Amino acid sequence: MAITDSASLSSPADRCNGPRLVFAGIRAFFIAFFARAFDPYRPELHYMRGPGPACRAKQAAGLRHTS
Repeated sequence: MAITDSASLSSPADRCNGPRLVFAGIRAFFIAFFARAFDPYRPELHYMRGPGPACRAKQAAGLRHTS
């Protein structure tokens, strides 16, 4: 009786794709890194801190008329 082993051996194509997958991963990392590092949108510049000067001027004008 012969015993057969079902372990698969790596094919030459599998060995060839290894470096490509490594370089694809490195490339994807740098693309994502540069996209985030040089993103022109800065939300802290658009954050509304409260009523602006026009709103304060309207409120001050309204307070002067009621007195």
